[in-house]
Amino acid sequence: METARLETFSDGVFAIAITLLVLLFDVPRASEGRSLGHVLAHQWPSYASYVVSFVTIGIIWVNHHTLFRHIVRVDRVFLFINIGFLMTVAFLPYPTAVVAKFIRAHDARHGPPGLFSSEDRSCAAAGTSVNGECPVCR
Repeated sequence: METARLETFSDGVFAIAITLLVLLFDVPRASEGRSLGHVLAHQWPSYASYVVSFVTIGIIWVNHHTLFRHIVRVDRVFLFINIGFLMTVAFLPYPTAVVAKFIRAHDARHGPPGLFSSEDRSCAAAGTSVNGECPVCR
């Protein structure tokens, strides 16, 4: 089967995952005695998490796009492997939100970064499966 539908579906999942990252940001409440700049600066963990995750998803998309330059046709097995891979990509906004929320906590050195790291490894493993299961390459 041709790759066009799979590529379109994959691009849609990537676009939604990147869009979901914006939900990390809470609209700041007006606080007495604090300027808007101070309140926005207090949200720095959300900005940092957003940038790291956006770039990560962007790099994964570029690699996925590059892979499909070499694939002519896909089979059913490849479709399911790709769905597993896309599931890990779509999950990335969750650990991103957890890291942004808990990065200031005293025990944050082990919890949130470990969650993000394990999700990153899962995504890499799934991506390796997609790369290794190319049914018909050019």
